[in-house]
Amino acid sequence: MSLRKKTLKFDFSLIFCMIGLFLIGIFNLYSITEGQSKSYLVSYQIVWFCLSLSIAFGFSFISSNNLLRYSYWIFFFNILLLILVLVLGKVGMGAQRWIGIGPIRIQPSEFMKLSLIFALARWFSEKSPDQSVSLKETLLPLAFVLPPMFLIYKQPDLGTSLILLIIYSFIIFYRGLHWKSIFKVAGLILLAGILMYSFLLKSYQKKRILTFLNPYEDAKDAGYNAIQSEIAIGSGLFWGKGFNKSSQASLNFLPEKHTDFVFSIFSEEHGFFGSVILIILFALLFYRLISIAKDANRIFDSIFVIGVVAIFFSHIFVNIGMVSGILPIVGLPLPFMSYGGSSLLLFGMCIGFVNSISTSRTIF
Repeated sequence: MSLRKKTLKFDFSLIFCMIGLFLIGIFNLYSITEGQSKSYLVSYQIVWFCLSLSIAFGFSFISSNNLLRYSYWIFFFNILLLILVLVLGKVGMGAQRWIGIGPIRIQPSEFMKLSLIFALARWFSEKSPDQSVSLKETLLPLAFVLPPMFLIYKQPDLGTSLILLIIYSFIIFYRGLHWKSIFKVAGLILLAGILMYSFLLKSYQKKRILTFLNPYEDAKDAGYNAIQSEIAIGSGLFWGKGFNKSSQASLNFLPEKHTDFVFSIFSEEHGFFGSVILIILFALLFYRLISIAKDANRIFDSIFVIGVVAIFFSHIFVNIGMVSGILPIVGLPLPFMSYGGSSLLLFGMCIGFVNSISTSRTIF
């Protein structure tokens, strides 16, 4: 496919969604940090987004055949990066998750979400091309899922390791897993969850789960963030307090308000109405992604796009759910809203690769 044809058939819908969400996010970040010690984050976020947008455009012109050809290489290279993190990684906030390249820190666990999609999409398209798969056919690909889950858990980063499991679940359900197999898989996941809670979770991770059930039991410590987040969302009422009028942000009642809890501040300032508008924009993004997956030319392409849907869905659902009090607190960014370079690059890559698939779909 020539560059000229790709340019003429370029799909701008995902790029427009990406830019629209970022503009909302950057104004929200400005409101959160304005007049405070972290006001410089706005400039950093703009730089990261420009790089992310450039990557989205650049990756849009990569042949979708190359995505298939180099899928396993991409996955195993990311595995090596995760091992390197445990050996030479930078430590921050009690976790060893970053690789330092001069003044820049990159978080390989973020990119493993996309790398896993590459590996699973190729596996299912080659080993199980039929629409319906058996339980055995879904267990073998766990060899791709479990090693990176373990490496990321050791950092420790429980939230990201569970995202890998969600991506895997989305893909096997999309491949038409039988209902009997679904119940068996659900039983295995439940058993694994019980064993993980009993033997693998650290004390602070168990405390997060117990605090989720009753945050007011430890309101000044483990339950503090959840309570302050609910106060922020509730005080916004229907229309919100207005731009740059968040008391939770200006008085620093809510920690990590520029990363994990950006939705809380957004809801406080723009209320229920603004939150619904934001969710509608996310829904439009999902609609476009699912449309591309449905009309894809190859099984690999459709599985890949469904994996990207899983990335966006898990981040949006878990982030909004945790700040609203319906899920335990975990460190997951809200796409294009939360501050963070690695996450912005990941989402830009996702948009770029899906655009590549969309372009190859419309050219024929």
